[in-house]
Amino acid sequence: MSLNMNNVLRHMHHNKLPKEYQAKEDPDAVRVSEYWGKKSNQIQSPNISFEFFPPKTDSGLENLTSLAQKLETVPAEYFSVTFGAGGSTQQGTLDTCKSLFDSTEVPVAPHISGIGSNKESIALALQAYKEYGFKRLVVLRGDLPSGYGSKGDFPYAIHLIEFIQNKFDNYFDIEVGAYPETHPEAKSPEDDLKYFCDKLSAGAKGAVTQFFFDADVYFRFVENCAKLGAEQPITPGIMPIMSKDGLMRMAGNCGAKVPSTLIDKLEKFDTEDDLKKFGVEYIASLTQTLLDNGAPGIHFYTINQLNPTNQIINLID
Repeated sequence: MSLNMNNVLRHMHHNKLPKEYQAKEDPDAVRVSEYWGKKSNQIQSPNISFEFFPPKTDSGLENLTSLAQKLETVPAEYFSVTFGAGGSTQQGTLDTCKSLFDSTEVPVAPHISGIGSNKESIALALQAYKEYGFKRLVVLRGDLPSGYGSKGDFPYAIHLIEFIQNKFDNYFDIEVGAYPETHPEAKSPEDDLKYFCDKLSAGAKGAVTQFFFDADVYFRFVENCAKLGAEQPITPGIMPIMSKDGLMRMAGNCGAKVPSTLIDKLEKFDTEDDLKKFGVEYIASLTQTLLDNGAPGIHFYTINQLNPTNQIINLID
């Protein structure tokens, strides 16, 4: 089934899912929507982006390239490709970005993470990105791989942002990560929020959030950022629900809270197909609530699979 995002964008604000799947709306969300609408000159249509991770085999890269070509029918703002901490997937990231760049018309945004890396290796990676024509970057701290004794030259993302801006004279358009439910390692929500806004001030042009399952979480985060003076667009990240165990594991790794009502519903399904169908409907409802209330776009964590994202988009249509 091919994607038809033009239809999605045309009907996004008219179609409604069954009430049992609609995410609740926070009155504050409308106020946040109005704020961001003024700040962003009323974005005409949402910016859609898709995230992939580097495949480990040549056949995997071929399959991913084919997947990206199918997603190309969506007016995607960019494809992004993850980067292992300490440069552990550096070559895979570059190879994947090259393949997507050569095979599609969609701009490609490599990720780059600084923890565990030195300035020389990061400079080489950035130079390779620049030489191949990649203009946008997703800049992250990253997670220190097991066995690494040192955080390297970039213990936090802000250090990497400052290095990139100075070394490459503001050549790259930088996106950063955001944790609407607070980074698991943060001292406090207040410290985490301040640090996030400092990353924006250091030169980021926008941010993509970690995934979440309650729209209120996103809109509260955006409002709190606005109170600290943040004006850059903050795009919500959305991840399909593939299984209960997988959901709980990934949420635990990144600090995302899974509503108890969602857990209860997932536990009631007897078959994997029924669970996945519900998961698609739940995430589609969440996506629509976000866009209806002023989110500047959606960043899909595709998990290198077409069907879940495809089904979410087509359900909204």
